[in-house]
This record gives sequence, structure tokens and C-alpha cells, in this order.
Amino acid sequence: MPSSNSYSIPQKALHWTMAALIFFNLILSDGMEIWNRTVSRGETPTVDQISSANIHAYVGIAVLCLAILRLLLRLFQGGPSVPANEPPLAKIAAKVTHVTFYLLFFLLPLTGIGRYYFGNETAGELHGGPLKLVLWALIVLHILAVLVHHFIWKTDVATRMTKG
Repeated sequence: MPSSNSYSIPQKALHWTMAALIFFNLILSDGMEIWNRTVSRGETPTVDQISSANIHAYVGIAVLCLAILRLLLRLFQGGPSVPANEPPLAKIAAKVTHVTFYLLFFLLPLTGIGRYYFGNETAGELHGGPLKLVLWALIVLHILAVLVHHFIWKTDVATRMTKG
């Protein structure tokens, strides 16, 4: 079990690995978008377009696999206690944000798989539209919350995923 003020090393490794993979797919999604436009127009994608789309898909599948491991670790190892001086509304916001993150860790890869491998355009619209937008919003909120914890409330939240 991790100490009451830190996550375990495997939890930290999964957090940062997933963060890197998610940012990769969010920032470098052009290959998949080009593939999608090509297929939507009824054209045959080029080998390069398929390769670029495959990279995006494989990274998404890796995120899904790591999310399963991360959820299992969280269920079996738990996590640090909520800082005592955190306002009640912030505690609720943190809980909602983390649950939503976990949902997106599963929904984004699954909707991407639905579009890319099974041709489900509704899944693709969800994947590249509202789900992607909510993920970006949560990332910004998450970073801002860590900064508030560190600089305003002076808690150890920022070091839970970086030290130890």
C-alpha cells in the first residue's frame, strides 16, 4: 500500500506514461484525421495515411490497456488521503474530475476503435468531438487544481505524483 501522502511507484509510472501517450494522440492526431476525411469521401487511403492512422490507433489501444492496469492498481492499492484543508466543494470537484478522467480513459479508445476498426461514424463523432473536448477541459482543470493546491493551499498534492 502507498503511504497516506503519495501514490505507489507503479501508479506514478502509469500516470506519466498515460499522460505522455494521451498528449501524443491529442496533439498529433492529424494522421487519423486525414485518414478519416479520406475514408469519409469514399477514397482509398494511402499507405502513409494508414500508417499514421495506425500509430494513433495503437497509442489509443495502449492507453486503454494501461487504463485497465491503472484502475486495478487504484482499486487494490488505493490512493493518498484528501488534504485536510481542501474545501468541501473542491473535494467534490476532484472526485467528479477523477471519475470522469477514468471514464474518458475507456470511452475515448473504445469510440476510436469503433470508428477505425468497425466504421461506426457516430463513435467517431463522439471520439473526435465532445469526448476530446471534455478531455482537454479536464486536463486544464487538473493542472490548474494542482497549481492551486501547491501555491495557494500549500498542500502536497503536486508531489504525490512526482516524488518518492
